[in-house]
Amino acid sequence: MNDDIINSGVDPVVATADGEVAANASVTGKRILVIKLSALGDVILAMGPFAAIRAAHPDAHITVLTTRPYVDLMKASGFFDAVAIDRRPKLTQVREILALRRFLRSSNFDRVYDLQTSDRSGFYYKLLWPGGKPEWSGIARGCSHPHANIERDSMHSIDRIADQLAFAGISNVPAPHIAGPDIELDRFGLRSPFVLICPGGAPHRPAKRWPAERFGLLAKKLADYRLTPVLIGTDKESEVLGKIDSMCPKARNLMGRTGFLDIASIAARSVLAIGNDTGPMHIAAAAGAPSIVLFSRESDPKLSAPRGIGENAVSIIRESDLRELTVTRVMEEVRRRLDLDE
Repeated sequence: MNDDIINSGVDPVVATADGEVAANASVTGKRILVIKLSALGDVILAMGPFAAIRAAHPDAHITVLTTRPYVDLMKASGFFDAVAIDRRPKLTQVREILALRRFLRSSNFDRVYDLQTSDRSGFYYKLLWPGGKPEWSGIARGCSHPHANIERDSMHSIDRIADQLAFAGISNVPAPHIAGPDIELDRFGLRSPFVLICPGGAPHRPAKRWPAERFGLLAKKLADYRLTPVLIGTDKESEVLGKIDSMCPKARNLMGRTGFLDIASIAARSVLAIGNDTGPMHIAAAAGAPSIVLFSRESDPKLSAPRGIGENAVSIIRESDLRELTVTRVMEEVRRRLDLDE
């Protein structure tokens, strides 16, 4: 894959491997655009569909349109020849809307796979008017390959996208997989065996979080089995991580030290990953970690649960109110997954 990066919110340019900049670089063969803007869990779940699109168009030049947080993930996937950064301009930002329109029209895409299927990405289809439009897979009104399944909103994200691609002639969508770079565990002060713990989540959805005190008790029980609890999260989750850390001195707190690809690398070396319904758990599962994911009534695992490699890769524990979920219940699943004695 080339390291081309296109900024679609301004006049589009292509940054070439040697650092020079060329506008609208010429490309031979078919040109494909894949749209996937966010969010982290959805981006990870789309890795299988990305692979299917690349397999269906092995000789095409494929650009992915995404947002800045996911650029490294897209580049590392190996499925794309260029990464276009969408600044998600507002309708009032006329100059950036027009720059985005120029990018979409001047790139001369032969086909677009809209895997975001949102009001925003549907609006991007309208930006191609007037004039000829590329083949378009999605739900935009008037597109050439609409996903006309009335059950689409009740399908798991992966199944929905796979069904959408089937309407566009692509089958055999694999499970999502993400591989981080080879790392030395000593870089993070880690030694095997360890369990990855993801106790955070979206701050505006606290009901999706198991209480920090429960994670702390869980970490202590894991440590009793000589399994090192490894905590990951951002600086915004410092209170939660600090609470667990204080309750379990044997835990290893990696707050703010792990990017998405680091999480994948660490997860692949873990014996188990446990966490809330949040993006890093999608990474862990797709990286191959046996996973236990905690769900509340705030989200439905039938629609958005992480998918791993293998039929039993991910265990789901669901409690309507996560404050009612006991450590005993989670530990029962941990013992079952790791074949630990009482």
